Amino acid sequence: MKSANNKITLALIGAGGRGTQVILSLQQCSENVAVKYVCDVDGERGGNAIKELSRLQGFDPLKVPDMRTVYDDKDVDAVIITTPEHWHALAAVWACRAQKDVYVEKNVCLSPEEGKKMIEAAGHYKRIIQCGTQNRSADCAFSAREYIASGKLGAIVTVRACCMLPGARKWALKPDSPVPDGLDWDKWLGPAADVPYNVSRHKAWYDWWAYSGGAAMSGDASHVIDLARMVLGDPGLPRSVYCAGGRVIFPDEREIPDNQTVVYDMGAYPLTLEASQYGDYLQKTPQEIRYNRDLFPEWRTNSTRIEIYGTKGVMFLGRHGGGWQVFGNGWELMDEGKGVFPDAAHHKNFIECIRSRKETNAPVTEGVISANMINLANLSYRSGKKCLKVNPEDYSIEDSNGATVPDDRDYREGYRF
Repeated sequence: MKSANNKITLALIGAGGRGTQVILSLQQCSENVAVKYVCDVDGERGGNAIKELSRLQGFDPLKVPDMRTVYDDKDVDAVIITTPEHWHALAAVWACRAQKDVYVEKNVCLSPEEGKKMIEAAGHYKRIIQCGTQNRSADCAFSAREYIASGKLGAIVTVRACCMLPGARKWALKPDSPVPDGLDWDKWLGPAADVPYNVSRHKAWYDWWAYSGGAAMSGDASHVIDLARMVLGDPGLPRSVYCAGGRVIFPDEREIPDNQTVVYDMGAYPLTLEASQYGDYLQKTPQEIRYNRDLFPEWRTNSTRIEIYGTKGVMFLGRHGGGWQVFGNGWELMDEGKGVFPDAAHHKNFIECIRSRKETNAPVTEGVISANMINLANLSYRSGKKCLKVNPEDYSIEDSNGATVPDDRDYREGYRF
């Protein structure tokens, strides 16, 4: 067990914009934390992270292209996985086997099978995993959960989660081209199929099933679903999942839809999810509200709101610092809970748990359930918009109503669990 005075040595795997934000925050959130490696398969990435880390800690992290170099170094206590999504589960399992603790961004896995392997690895190797669903460290999320559990909202009747992102862009598939200098395309693809380099895959990976569950769904709605589950007491998987939608705004060559509506049968109540990319009148909670406890979003046009309808009132809940408010008859404000953006608190919790060996605020068991809410919705859509009946015990699909459920998460030689 590490004492509070022991140094924690970290490594960043995936040095894009979000990865740089996370590693800088982790380095500063607690004393005696150092970053030894910045790992990325693209030679052009990582410079900003290295520059800022050098200023903060007084020495340069080592830049390496292969995460296995990090795993082989016994000095490294934990890794921060902020790669494209198709790498998340495999990189996390490899890290656990190498006796590293893990911070992994959402969506933490892209299939129920990947999620099971992550849970098994964390348990077998006794590793700490913090999922990058930072709302689980938000004080307003804790207070919303307490309010609902107290019965003040009454019995829960229905829940609506929204991830209705503003705007959409026309997209054209670029032709295949030579691999750019400094990029290891084979390592970027990793477990995914070996295909020629294409900038539309590399830079727009959120638009391909091979690398993602979609920007609106896997990239953002995963936050909303996870927060909804948390405040509702972390129910397990639904009894059934049905997803409809399609490419509505721009019917182009992208594989992933820009509009999806999902219905989950949670047993006691239905939960619906709206995930889309249209309408500039829809906006995420702005920065001036995320960091100001005295302000709340305009709920009617908030892109990422959660509506929880009880028999005594309705709760509007915002992620990433939006707080919550409960309204009753005549739109009377009954109660509220204020909040701020919880990134720093989430990162501090991870470092504390590395030292204490206690479970994190966002453990892999809950992260996998929330991820599979998204994954099962995508499978329903891809199976021909069929209702899937789910076994919540082992995450398996009991009945797909005769549909063929796609299972295209094969893993190439050298990139397997």
